[in-house]
Amino acid sequence: MSSEKKRRTADLLTICNKARKTVKGFDSVCGCAAEGRAFCVITACDASAKTVKETVFVCGRYSVPVIASELSKEELGKLCGKSTAVIAVTDKGFADAFMRISAQ
Repeated sequence: MSSEKKRRTADLLTICNKARKTVKGFDSVCGCAAEGRAFCVITACDASAKTVKETVFVCGRYSVPVIASELSKEELGKLCGKSTAVIAVTDKGFADAFMRISAQ
């Protein structure tokens, strides 16, 4: 991921968080995916292998795409107000925008 992609991801995540369209924390994200409210899940670059593996497994059960970002847990925490390795996006438009950024 280039620094441009990282900046765009951070900018979009800030807007998404201000719109209250994010769910933070592994357990909350898993619950959100199970309820069908998550449209994509973003993981931190320094998330543990176990966390990423379990996130991919849970999201795979509910057909929720997982995006590995270049943002660290600390950076995600500064953007969202809570240090976390996993964030769910609960808005289809924002999720599509994250997918477009990750595909570049």
